[in-house]
Amino acid sequence: MRRREFVTLLAGATAWPFIARGQQPERMRRIGVLVGLAENDPEMKARLAGLRQGLEKFGWFEGGNMRIDYRFAPAGAHAQSLARELVALQPDLILAQSTPAALAAQAETRTIPIAFASPTRLVQASSRACRARAATPPAFCNTRRASRANGWRC
Repeated sequence: MRRREFVTLLAGATAWPFIARGQQPERMRRIGVLVGLAENDPEMKARLAGLRQGLEKFGWFEGGNMRIDYRFAPAGAHAQSLARELVALQPDLILAQSTPAALAAQAETRTIPIAFASPTRLVQASSRACRARAATPPAFCNTRRASRANGWRC
């Protein structure tokens, strides 16, 4: 009888690490937001609240399954250094709110996806960069508007 108890205990002890590893929780996603307005700007507060609400509709909750790191560069001031900070945090996505912010983020990384708002001026600025080095187009472009306006694609 003791032999059976010992074998059962031994089998349980060897299987425990595999049972404990079972289903791992999904890792927390990280979004870097680079904004071209001041942190206390009422318009920006409303936009960021809208961003959070939109993400929540799709099941993404700040502090739950994702983290949002905000950096504010009013009028593009220090956008490059703030973009470098965000890239160092290794987010899964960078959201840029203004043209200077998007261009600063693009200059800092080619591996992290960059989403942006207000693409009109960015497309114009990116078109020059895209034509200058056709082999390495920008990581972000509004291709529909850009292809109609300038005859180029990124």
